[in-house]
Amino acid sequence: MGEFGTGGVVPVRRGVGAVGAVAAAVVLLAGCGSQVAGAGGEGGGPSAAGSGSAGPCGAASASPGPVAKDGVRITAASAACAEYEVTNPGAEAADVTVVFGRSGAAGGVLGNETRTVRDLAPGATGKGRVELDGKGSVLTVVKVRSVPSAEASRPDGPCPASGVRVNADDGDAAMGLRVVGLHLRNCGTATVNLNGYPDLQLLDVGHRPVDGVRLLRGGAQIASGTGADDPPRPLALKPGEGARSTLAWRNTTEAGAGDAVNAPYVRVRAMPGAAPVTVVPELDLGTTGRLGVGAWVREDGQPPATRPPAG
Repeated sequence: MGEFGTGGVVPVRRGVGAVGAVAAAVVLLAGCGSQVAGAGGEGGGPSAAGSGSAGPCGAASASPGPVAKDGVRITAASAACAEYEVTNPGAEAADVTVVFGRSGAAGGVLGNETRTVRDLAPGATGKGRVELDGKGSVLTVVKVRSVPSAEASRPDGPCPASGVRVNADDGDAAMGLRVVGLHLRNCGTATVNLNGYPDLQLLDVGHRPVDGVRLLRGGAQIASGTGADDPPRPLALKPGEGARSTLAWRNTTEAGAGDAVNAPYVRVRAMPGAAPVTVVPELDLGTTGRLGVGAWVREDGQPPATRPPAG
């Protein structure tokens, strides 16, 4: 495969909130060069710049340099930009999303940059670049998420063979309450019939099934007013029409109640027999062991922002 396969590098969002993951690599960007230092990744330790001619992002590293545990490496950096590599260690093609964190040399947070590599073949390595503002900053790999390309959620991509697109929104949080919307759009040519709840499988950071979490029908046992309490009704979605299901949970952690549960990935089957779509709602369930799941309800127009009630 070439650098990224057919999909290339796709910006997903800019300036998303900070996320709690261990940084895999750090690059200190100065006005006239770069200093690369490992931060817990494989092959850590300082990496000298190579002797080749420098590109717009500085000279490429002559050594393997700092490599993240999940296959991301920053290979060159300057005040203008940083170049990176993403390797797929899995056994199937994957869409890999990398969140890069940016902070000033004095420590002030400047925001995040998110990039997605699509259709990265097993064992393949793709290359990409993060454009910077010309000012000195520290660039970190905050987290890496990957989903099988065959199950990837692509709201703006071609219509899948199933005839429906499924995606998760960014959600919102208030006082430990989390609410995320699942959105379904009929992008095919036939009517799609729904009646009930999506079928969900929670997966941990290693893509292993998460056990011990109760999937509740509706959100009343989590909180009132989340939008997850409407009873199931038969829906006949014509081409272009959509539906929404709401996930609600609390991230409370109680001493002695076991380990906190984090499930970054959720495999969604919109209806019995439907092909799965893997979304990344980052479920931080604490020790509650419960997730409220709303029934599919009709959603007209563009998906609205999902917000939990105050308090």
